[in-house]
Amino acid sequence: MSFISARRLAVAVSLAVLFASAAHAGDVTFAIKNGHPNAMRVELYSQDRDYVWPGDGKDFYLDDGETKSLPISCNEGESICYGAWVDGDEGTYWGVGPGNKEKCEDCCYTCSGGETEEINLVP
Repeated sequence: MSFISARRLAVAVSLAVLFASAAHAGDVTFAIKNGHPNAMRVELYSQDRDYVWPGDGKDFYLDDGETKSLPISCNEGESICYGAWVDGDEGTYWGVGPGNKEKCEDCCYTCSGGETEEINLVP
């Protein structure tokens, strides 16, 4: 193999590793407190792909006053927003709401490891 061919191969391998690591899986934990007097449901929505946690038609359930840590695996750098609503009342919601249908300020986080600050959902 010539020097130039070996160098091209090395560059190609380096680029492949760079792109593979850019899309590798990460983890983040959402710390959510239900500050509402009623139970609530929560889902986490990717803003970069069609994906929802926990998925499969399920959601996270928080009793009134309950705080939960919701660990998820996501793609490094992916933007994830929470949507929460009062159990049985989808008109009372936080973040992007049920089904990721609403706009929000400060309800999205980047998948980069660690844990969010406690997100206190109050009326």
